[in-house]
Amino acid sequence: MTFEEYVHARGAALVRFARLLTGDDHRADDLVQEVLAKAYVRWRRISSADRPDVYVRRMLVNGNTSWWRRRSNRELSVAEVADRPSGADLGTNASERDFMWRLVTRLPPRQRAVLVLRYYEDLDDATIAEILDCSPVTVRTTALRALAILRDRYRAFEPIMGGNRD
Repeated sequence: MTFEEYVHARGAALVRFARLLTGDDHRADDLVQEVLAKAYVRWRRISSADRPDVYVRRMLVNGNTSWWRRRSNRELSVAEVADRPSGADLGTNASERDFMWRLVTRLPPRQRAVLVLRYYEDLDDATIAEILDCSPVTVRTTALRALAILRDRYRAFEPIMGGNRD
């Protein structure tokens, strides 16, 4: 498979994956472009591997992590989200999804990557472990910890959101 064929077949999925990783449409587009530029140079080696898609996804995860490590790319966190959803709106479901996504974006990059790969990309633990260069047990542990954090943070805002939703 040529590089152009790969990008044509998987480009949209890579951008979707990057958007879920970064939580920012513009940053995701930049990340995919950076990664594909690096992949183009090494395409012969990447395409000869058994699963080039796993390799490119790992490049995306690593690229996102290194971007966050740069001091100039840190966002200032706030103590509270100013516009939390209320239970009386017609758009309650959309607002709850948005609120939950904000909680996901506050997770550490590795936990967010595991959740995105597992629940949005629907990959198994072995593939996620290969992408993140860790063991399947680490993937499961990271997912459990991330879900526990999300549950705790969500429960902290339940009275504001209008009830108990488990």
